[in-house]
Amino acid sequence: MTTPSSKAQGSGVPAPAPDTAPDTAPGTPAPDAGDAPDKADAVPGRRRWLILAVASAAQFLAVLDMIAVNIAFPAIGADFRSASTAELSWVLNAYTIVLAALLVPAGRLADAIGGRRSFLTGIALFGLASLACGAAPGLGTLIVARVVQGVAAAVLVPTSLSLALPAFPPRERATAVGVWTAVSAVAASSGPVAGGLLAASDWRWIFLINPPVVLMAWVAGLRLLPRTGPVRGERRRLDPLGTLLVLLGTGSLTTACVEAADWGYGAPATLGFLAAGLVLGALAVAHVRRHPDPVVDPALFRTRAFTAAALGLLSYFLAYGSALLAATLLFTGAWGWSSAGAGLAVTPWPLTVLVVSMLSGRIVRALGERTAAIVGGLCFAAGPVWWLLLAGGDGAHYAVEFMPGLVLTGLGAGLYQPVMFAAAGLLPARQLSLGSGVLMMSRQGGSALGVAALVVITGGVARPGLDALRAGWVFTAVTAALAAVAGAALGTRVRADNGETPAAPGESRGSGTDPIRHH
Repeated sequence: MTTPSSKAQGSGVPAPAPDTAPDTAPGTPAPDAGDAPDKADAVPGRRRWLILAVASAAQFLAVLDMIAVNIAFPAIGADFRSASTAELSWVLNAYTIVLAALLVPAGRLADAIGGRRSFLTGIALFGLASLACGAAPGLGTLIVARVVQGVAAAVLVPTSLSLALPAFPPRERATAVGVWTAVSAVAASSGPVAGGLLAASDWRWIFLINPPVVLMAWVAGLRLLPRTGPVRGERRRLDPLGTLLVLLGTGSLTTACVEAADWGYGAPATLGFLAAGLVLGALAVAHVRRHPDPVVDPALFRTRAFTAAALGLLSYFLAYGSALLAATLLFTGAWGWSSAGAGLAVTPWPLTVLVVSMLSGRIVRALGERTAAIVGGLCFAAGPVWWLLLAGGDGAHYAVEFMPGLVLTGLGAGLYQPVMFAAAGLLPARQLSLGSGVLMMSRQGGSALGVAALVVITGGVARPGLDALRAGWVFTAVTAALAAVAGAALGTRVRADNGETPAAPGESRGSGTDPIRHH
């Protein structure tokens, strides 16, 4: 199970283009030869919000398709009655596994050929794959089309963030990522509703509504997105072996996590994929340390704040994946509610994320990014602690026993995610999409591992008891607290691999005073 903002200063008033461009700040893409620089602090206010809207549309489609198809799974199965449940599950799992496996290689490719080109190619491919899904005559065709959708989403998701971030001055990036996160929350909260309504007519409409949105986003992207490309004079070497090792290693680990519930956690297939993923991961680490221009540059992790963001997001999404599944299992299992009732009961969570994310820029400016991340992680941890202390066995007092915990986790998510994802802006331009891909990989991997961990903790039964769920809430609280610890590292100043000192998230480069208080 996978489960606008404060007004920018100068918004709507085009800023005059400078005669001579200032030094490029880390995270600002380098322009193609012959194009005028499009610096982060020189993008007109209205245009940068339009760029963010285009990038957020891609994120919305990627998240919505993941969730809505889960809801439509029974309707798809009814159309392909001859297929087994295991075969049908690949309609869901093919997308998830391919998306997770390709995020990092796709981010590296975007840095090499340009984010704009990657985005336009990815969103066009997503639209074509959606058409193929909607017109699929058989299950095999549908699964292949879902694989292509996963490839396209892997190109879109990190590229959308890497195109949106540089359009904003560093002090506004938390606001920008807050909007981006809010769009994800809208997709997550509307996915079950949209999936249910469309599947009631015909599940194919879940895919066929995508192409019109894709077409509008493609045309807008063609007009608005800045032309980006590799740094002038820098030739990027290919790393096919490293790409293959990362792809196969990530894919093996994700497959083990996604399929373990069906195969069995001690099954030879599960253990085999897990072992293969670990071995391939070790080989990939050894390879990138020796290659002159590897698919994942180890220099990324010399920026300690970026490393903290990657580890913090991994820990946060471990908590997120386990908490969301635990809530669903409580509602449909111990409390005996219907699936529709469970979906309605969990709604306060994404709604809180939506509201807090839209306000995140102001909150970060008031608290500082490090304090906001710490508070966000601790608020998320407070949710499962609330459930541990108060949740009973019948759900008769949901508004007191459970809903406040959902609001706390939503508050934590809305504070934590914008700050941590904005850490991609710490990186130099030639690594921005790759860094975004690494952070997205933390999200996808953490969510899959969180679900797998909860299934193990609860014994893998469909209707776990309250005691088993309480053990899961302990796991959720601990991993969320670890995410808060990772947030404490965001205030550390370090040097990027290009020799520049990157501004911390929310800090303007070159100003005499910090617009955000650092702790």
